[in-house]
Amino acid sequence: MASLLFSAASFHSTFTCFNYKARNPNLFFLKKGSSFTLSRRKFFIKSVASDQRQDLKEEGQITEEASLDTFVPDSASIASSIKYHSEYTPSFAPDHFELPKAFKATAESVRDSLIINWNATYAYYEKINVKQAYYLSMEYLQGRALLNAIGNLELTGAYAEALKKLGHNVEDVAREEPDAALGNGGLGRLASCFLDSLATLNYPAWGYGLRYKYGLFKQYITKDGQEEVAENWLEMGNPWEIVRNDVSYPVKFYGEVISGPEGIKEWVGGEDITAVAYDVPIPGYKTKTTINLRLWSTKIAPEKFDLSAFNAGDHAKAYSAMKNAEKICYILYPGDESLEGKTLRLKQQYTLCSASLQDIIARYERRSGEFLNWEIFPEKVAVQMNDTHPTLCIPELIRILIDVKGLSWEQAWTITQSCGTKLASSCTLLPRHVEIIKMIDEELIQTIIDEYGTEDLDLLQEKLKQMRILDNIELPESVAEMIAKPEKSSVEAIESTEEDDVSDEETETTAEEDELEEEEIEEKNEVPPIIEPDPKLPKLVRMANLCVAGGYAVNGVAEIHSEIVKNEVFNDFYEMWPEKFQNKTNGVTPRRWIRFCNPDLSKIITKWTGSEDWVVNTEKLVTLRKFADNEDLQSEWREAKRRNKVKVASFLREKTGYIVNPDAMFDVQVKRIHEYKRQLLNIMGIVYHYKKMKEMSHEERKASFVPRVCIFGGKAFATYVQAKRIVKFITDVGATVNHDPEIGDLLKVVFVPDYNVSVAEMLIPGSELSQHISTAGMEASGTSNMKFAMNGCILIGTLDGANVEIRQEVGEDNFFLFGAEAHEIAGLRKERAEGKFVPDPRFEEVKAYVRSGVFGPYNYEELMGSLEGNEGYGRADYFLVGKDFPSYIECQDKVDEAYKDQKRWTKMSILNTAGSYKFSSDRTIHEYARDIWRIDPVVLP
Repeated sequence: MASLLFSAASFHSTFTCFNYKARNPNLFFLKKGSSFTLSRRKFFIKSVASDQRQDLKEEGQITEEASLDTFVPDSASIASSIKYHSEYTPSFAPDHFELPKAFKATAESVRDSLIINWNATYAYYEKINVKQAYYLSMEYLQGRALLNAIGNLELTGAYAEALKKLGHNVEDVAREEPDAALGNGGLGRLASCFLDSLATLNYPAWGYGLRYKYGLFKQYITKDGQEEVAENWLEMGNPWEIVRNDVSYPVKFYGEVISGPEGIKEWVGGEDITAVAYDVPIPGYKTKTTINLRLWSTKIAPEKFDLSAFNAGDHAKAYSAMKNAEKICYILYPGDESLEGKTLRLKQQYTLCSASLQDIIARYERRSGEFLNWEIFPEKVAVQMNDTHPTLCIPELIRILIDVKGLSWEQAWTITQSCGTKLASSCTLLPRHVEIIKMIDEELIQTIIDEYGTEDLDLLQEKLKQMRILDNIELPESVAEMIAKPEKSSVEAIESTEEDDVSDEETETTAEEDELEEEEIEEKNEVPPIIEPDPKLPKLVRMANLCVAGGYAVNGVAEIHSEIVKNEVFNDFYEMWPEKFQNKTNGVTPRRWIRFCNPDLSKIITKWTGSEDWVVNTEKLVTLRKFADNEDLQSEWREAKRRNKVKVASFLREKTGYIVNPDAMFDVQVKRIHEYKRQLLNIMGIVYHYKKMKEMSHEERKASFVPRVCIFGGKAFATYVQAKRIVKFITDVGATVNHDPEIGDLLKVVFVPDYNVSVAEMLIPGSELSQHISTAGMEASGTSNMKFAMNGCILIGTLDGANVEIRQEVGEDNFFLFGAEAHEIAGLRKERAEGKFVPDPRFEEVKAYVRSGVFGPYNYEELMGSLEGNEGYGRADYFLVGKDFPSYIECQDKVDEAYKDQKRWTKMSILNTAGSYKFSSDRTIHEYARDIWRIDPVVLP
């Protein structure tokens, strides 16, 4: 991630009433069956929350900044608020109060509560001009917001009672909410966990992202595998967002750069769009602090619509500018195999950076007033770039500071380097930025020369080759001359030696000796060839190198990842700037991932730890260790797990039609479908065990295998052919195994379509074994492994990402480990390339079984072929499925053995929850705030 600094402004918004009937006798309800109609003589709505706050303020009991804790609504006022919104914030017909309408009205009622704290939070931040952190991410995988919001506000009971009075169950109402289609994987979920922790811990912060109309895609599973359709999450509107039509910024593409008076650069012409803000309040848990997620949507200004072309009948021309602007925020990660796709992705990234930085700078200027001082900008603003997507923040900040604000290059470069950090995960489009990036590259080159000097030109050229931001682009002329023409050669040194100092005896050498000496001198004086661009290769900007050069901190997201970043990925930078590099292991919010999604387990944890303090202080979970052998705790623990498994079984039947036994082991792998995550290893292990079952008698099968329900979920990117083959393979295996009467409940394979946060909240509490089996060294951290461990699920995995630290915390005996380690991977791939790898016979047996057609007529030759050969694209088993297969299936045998001893298994489960204390995003945020952003908590009065 990379960070830059920013400030926030107050929100100018109003909220509607909680109990307008109590405040205004001219309004009353007429109840007709299950629907409610509002009759009125005069339309005059007031907010009871505002009124009560005003009354208390007049009595001197609260200050201007007072927030929701001053007024805690009861179920009656909440019911009135919900009924008000069903009538006067209409998105549905007025005659029925059915679930969709109930959700919308309930969410708008909750939003009223949020806005009170939301306004108070930013009014106070404005007043004290606090330093803030700004988090820029292309993804936010939020999940449903209703239960999370009322849980954080401590209004769950009141809302449940209010909805019951109105004829609905709060859980049924909550299920009407679609997941916000703003993210796909761990990157987006991490961002959402961070926002929750920032608000809960009272850190002044703000998130920035893009408001995708169609998200990534909605996934369907058919007989042909995965099919994609556009998400419809905004079809009924988003009750949590507030459009800020008064907050918009221009964003430019293409055009040209011209030099004005005194060399000032001006970016003119091109394509102009407008980024408009949509704000989403993010509440903290049991705190007044409510921060903001600002999402940008794109459009054109009305004057850019080509009215003349439209009236002339050339509608396509008239619409073109509008469509070009709007499509920027259509899809998360549009396919980039084409030039158009690559251009659109770059437009998305630049829109996020440009609009966000303009907003950040505008707030800084407003807060500064007449005392504007750019030198203290980094003391008020910290910007975190989540992965390399927002890297354009670096040249964009420099562009704004130089071209718009009139600062010098030296000032702008110093400010940028002082407020940017990085998280280690076209020339015509942005012409001004290309110029700025070239200038940054020259600054970096000079720093490298200053660091390493010009005496060892081989070393210098190697450093330049590895560290430059611009790849396959000629060196600046001054640098090329410096390298090509050393200041003084060894020949010159010899010629300058005075002949008088050399005796006749010393000069008496043979012609042969003279020739040999000259050759040696020439060899010593040889200048390495200057690295020339290869015209056959593309000219590239290394965005990661730009982040490292332009930021003041770089952090990995797990201990093993940080070591790889320092020792491999950015080793040259680490040698030059060791102080820049840090580790910040990821974390997840314990509110959403235990407290709200697993209430049965939460009650047990609260009982045995003595309080609910663990929800914000997860160190309290360690208390469970001393009770791990307690039979009463184990009994309660198993009962809670089984209740969750029953819910999962019901969910699977609803979503897939498959009926599963809740007494079987629930074995889960849910995450983005990718070869390095090795869902293929998992399903091939299942195929191996299925084949062995088929070869046994009924009695042998029952004695040899623990019943399992193997659950998969995740999306394969729409153009990722190999990943889609894996999805197809999993579903074909499931279709065969699940209908095999000989196997029955002994083995089931279920692929859950359209995996998202809400599905995860259902599956994780009921899971017993979770697979995190990526090729070692390829998963930066992972966060689902943390969620599973928190919920008492035992992990099987490699020493990769956060698995390493989870295993340390939960105990080696409570983690099923297999596979090659990260330091072995390069050697194993080399061994394969040299033809030395000998596959395990069991692995060859599985491939032959798949090729036999037992799982249907689909041709799996390409999928199996990717695991064969010694080299070539899509071949040679790059992700070491075959290498780790024997270790994997032997480890699965150990899983079966452990599961048969339920007392042992339950103890392992308890110790996993106890050991997950370290993996709260609260801990991660504290470390970011202290070590990188350098911000302090701000508690509202």
